[in-house]
Amino acid sequence: MTNYLLGKTFSVHTLGCKVNTCESEAMRMMLTDCGCKEVSFGEICDITIVNTCTVTNIADRKTRQMLHKARAVSEHAVIVAVGCYVQKSGIAETDIPADVCIGNRRKGEIVHVLNDVYRRMEAGESAPFSYLEDAPRSEYEDLPPTVSQERTRAFLKIQDGCNQFCSYCIIPYVRGRIASRAPEQVVKEATVLAGNGVHEIVLNGIHLSSYGLENHSAREIAELKPISGELPLLTLLRKIVEIPGIVRIRLGSLEPRIMTEDFIRGLSEIPSLCPQFHLSLQSGCDRTLAAMRRHYTTEQYKEAVRLLRTYFYDPAITTDVIAGFPGETEEDFSESLAFIGEIGFAQVHVFPYSRRSGTLADRMDGHLTENCKKERAGRLIAAAERESVAYRTRWIGKEARVLLEEPAPEYGDGFYRGYSREYIPYVVSANADAVNREMTVIGSKILPDRSVLVQ
Repeated sequence: MTNYLLGKTFSVHTLGCKVNTCESEAMRMMLTDCGCKEVSFGEICDITIVNTCTVTNIADRKTRQMLHKARAVSEHAVIVAVGCYVQKSGIAETDIPADVCIGNRRKGEIVHVLNDVYRRMEAGESAPFSYLEDAPRSEYEDLPPTVSQERTRAFLKIQDGCNQFCSYCIIPYVRGRIASRAPEQVVKEATVLAGNGVHEIVLNGIHLSSYGLENHSAREIAELKPISGELPLLTLLRKIVEIPGIVRIRLGSLEPRIMTEDFIRGLSEIPSLCPQFHLSLQSGCDRTLAAMRRHYTTEQYKEAVRLLRTYFYDPAITTDVIAGFPGETEEDFSESLAFIGEIGFAQVHVFPYSRRSGTLADRMDGHLTENCKKERAGRLIAAAERESVAYRTRWIGKEARVLLEEPAPEYGDGFYRGYSREYIPYVVSANADAVNREMTVIGSKILPDRSVLVQ
């Protein structure tokens, strides 16, 4: 078969989540292995790939902007849009200058697809070309192991899809049902990464808490708990911890509902697990949580946090919160705002509610104005900033384990930047050979960028 890609140049631009980042790295490797040469996004090239996102209206807008930019830079390039935005919109989006649309679980076919595109163009066919699934597929698409672009930390995708159907979220419709990567494949890639000098592995997925549950009963999937035995995610962690060279394991976003005492106790027995837990919240008001179809209450969330703080020393609890959900009253919002302060988060990502066509929330009454959503988001951000500074300040004068990643020349010669196990950024005075090594430090003060200084 003719390799139409041999000698061609390509660029990749990634939008959205860390899952997209992992998938983009895999596509880079596949294209490079078949004879393509990568250039920076924004340079003239033969093929430009935009790995898209559709989680919010802003993400949609950024996707369109990047595709227009790609066309403006390389007028005669093959412009390829892959992922969530095109899975939702398809080739019918006439304002998108994309020659090729590739569905979410066909990214592993990038080489085959592009060869097919060039073959069809050689035969006289004209763009656009669509390679979308008729419906989101349920099986996991294995992508080849990647070589991390970072030396210290690598993101490892282990799960895809979501069965939760929160009322505001479009992702289950564009990512499909839950599907998990085989444990042996996860261990294989983690071993490759460790062999390339990566010391910290970050496990991620579209709904990480569902890892390994797709073959369980409907009840077990809905409750995120096996009837007998431990969660598959915990079993997987026990395998990864045995890989030589992996100093740290970090988890992506988790559901509060999986935070049972047995699960947390199991996590605490894994010495390389970082005590930073991103527990998605979305609202601190029970009425709003019910409207969001989040399947837990604020009391259940608090209990999960209490258990984490029982088994781990001052862990970092981070979260996401939506401001201005349809029907959210000022009283509802005040409850959510107060809850932020009650928990004491290390970091909160705040998002104004973004209306998504096709979701239940889109059809709800009581949509708020953009100004109201923006104002409430601002108040949440201010509260989150106070909590973040308070959490970091507690670590001043205490020992922390920091993995140094890169020079920090803005602070002078001999300063390096890294992160503690709690994912607090540190700036450390050290020797160059300390990079990519974990060291014990004691912070002295909080810098203007909220990093912790070690002198």
